[in-house]
Amino acid sequence: MLIIKNYLPLPKQTDSEFWTVDKLNHIRQLALTGKPFKIFEKRDSLRVLDRIEFPYMREKDPKIVMEPSASTEISFSNITMSSPLYLGDMSYGALSGIPNIIIAEVADLTNTLAGTGEGGLHPEVAKHKRIFVQWASARFGVDIDVLNSGLGVVIKIGQGAKPGIGGHLPGSKVTDAISKTRRIPIGIDAISPAPHHDIYSIEDLGQRIEALKEATGKPVFVKVAATNYIPYIAAGVARMGADGIIIDGHGAGTGATPEVIRDNLGIPIELAIASADSVLREEGMREKFTIIAAGRVADATDAAKLIALGADVVSVGTAALVAMGCVMVHKCHIGSCPTALTNKIDGTRSIDIEFGVKTLSNFVRGFSLELANILDNLNLKSIKELKGRRDLLYANGLPRDVLDILKIKGEVEEYNPKLGELWNKRRRFHLHELMNKGEPPITSMGSVSPPDVEKPARIIDWLRSDGAQVTRPPIDPYREDIDTSFLLNKGRVYLSLPVIFDISNANEEYANAFGWASFALGSMIFSEITITKYGEISFTSDGKGRLSWSKKAEEGKYLIITSEKEAEEMLNYKGIQGFIVDEDSSDEDLELVVSDIDTKLKDAGIRNNYDIIAKSSRLRDSADVFKLVALGSDAVILPYKILEIAIGEGSKGNLKERAFNLISGMKKEIALMAGAAGVYSVQSTLTGNRELLRAVNMNSYIARRLRVKEAGSL
Repeated sequence: MLIIKNYLPLPKQTDSEFWTVDKLNHIRQLALTGKPFKIFEKRDSLRVLDRIEFPYMREKDPKIVMEPSASTEISFSNITMSSPLYLGDMSYGALSGIPNIIIAEVADLTNTLAGTGEGGLHPEVAKHKRIFVQWASARFGVDIDVLNSGLGVVIKIGQGAKPGIGGHLPGSKVTDAISKTRRIPIGIDAISPAPHHDIYSIEDLGQRIEALKEATGKPVFVKVAATNYIPYIAAGVARMGADGIIIDGHGAGTGATPEVIRDNLGIPIELAIASADSVLREEGMREKFTIIAAGRVADATDAAKLIALGADVVSVGTAALVAMGCVMVHKCHIGSCPTALTNKIDGTRSIDIEFGVKTLSNFVRGFSLELANILDNLNLKSIKELKGRRDLLYANGLPRDVLDILKIKGEVEEYNPKLGELWNKRRRFHLHELMNKGEPPITSMGSVSPPDVEKPARIIDWLRSDGAQVTRPPIDPYREDIDTSFLLNKGRVYLSLPVIFDISNANEEYANAFGWASFALGSMIFSEITITKYGEISFTSDGKGRLSWSKKAEEGKYLIITSEKEAEEMLNYKGIQGFIVDEDSSDEDLELVVSDIDTKLKDAGIRNNYDIIAKSSRLRDSADVFKLVALGSDAVILPYKILEIAIGEGSKGNLKERAFNLISGMKKEIALMAGAAGVYSVQSTLTGNRELLRAVNMNSYIARRLRVKEAGSL
């Protein structure tokens, strides 16, 4: 067996990455020395937390000493911690066993806390006492002995990397050791249910909290993802008698998750913490209720900002793995981790316990010393004096709506919505995987999606979708059927998913591939010519297909328009079936025009009389489709070049099969996003339902025109 006893070299990063080489090296410096390294670091990004600073330090050079005077000690629920650090919730299975032992050992050594994650309890971890054991939806390996093993119990409702869906351990990682601990068959995917099947309401959650307290006599926390209703969820959890809440922000790390979920659902931890803290204070429930902030806590400066916004404790998961040697290759789900942290347990590779304990212990000490130095520089005597001190924060350029959520002062900056690359490497690779497998691609670790890491390329990139939890249950797309179908033309035309492919400029090979695949899967094609072979599913200009369109108002046809004003002029023309909003011929953004038309038709009370179909050569994937439907579209016309981009350089292979996989995969991704949001029927529940969307750091004028709330809003 290969034993990993040293750090591996960091690979060169060629793509956008939240966990940059600078961040990784900072963590390694702490882990190697246990000494404070740097504080108050400023970063140039669109991440809300990076735009916040402590203005007290603006004109001063921070002093870093080895023995700071401020105390980082914190107590809650009869638990005392030397530092407000929770080593967070990574399961036995997602990790390869030895890291789980290391984390529990370090929590004991440093007088902090460790979460075990779901999936039962490694017998060596159970020997340690400063752990919170997890009670998740599948109850893998959980019994009364497990529940009584640590200092507390965590009811896991959701997590930031996959809001609204359950845990996901690929079958390739379910070896004999994991099989015995989780009590499941070897080699079978361990997919936890999206909802707890005994928790469908806040009252159900209250019963579970009370039952676990009765059974164990220990404090009970509830872990949730940071999603649309987080203020209400936090208040509900507190009102139901929980001792605290762990809020996991979008972009958090994980061992495995569908990429479309990770990159499009949930809201940032900083906005979630600020809004949850505000509501709990307004409701008089903040005292004796603990908030743990999780997701992308990279250093002590991040931690200090989150505590000033209202958190009591911060959780470090990815940072803890980096301290033990993670090199951020995003392959945890495959089981071949080069650093032996997340690899399959097969006896070929393991991390040295002594090395892991030393580096992680040093990291906790160095992190805590940096946090104490921050307190010293702010003239605070203890971490308690920092909690909720928003007056110490200042925003270095954020939209007005974001400042309102954070309740801090700052410079207002309304961003240009189009700053980034439309077709970046991540999007190309995602389509390539979808095209080859016909299944939603699975990935691991934190997200690099816009607006936090990658720069947004269009308005839709500033929007995030919801993940249902507590206030309403999610629907499990792995076990239940999600209806992704749409009816157009007053019910005369059926689509199995709200996707149509534009083949107007495609060569014959691509046109036939999409014609065949669309016919086979109940989708459609849009063309300026009749595709006679697959005419029954065409969307053509001459009326021979099932739907027809025109650039002039003609009875029985769809009118191609470029603005809301054009649509308004045609509302009195009774024979039009609907509108095709063509961004390629417009000076306005598709999102704005679609939303404006949907709003205008609703205000006139005639929305159901017309279909709205969004069309653009600059649309990229199923997430774009999902969000456009939520803004008011009944269907979305995508460019055929998506398949060209997915194929990239090299052999075209079987185009029909690849087009089939692409459409089939998109249907499954839309079902995943819908189920996660608690949507059974996409057309009836999602269309024009902006409440399922939240803007993150978006230009306030644009967000209000779209009628989409800022993340963290009540």
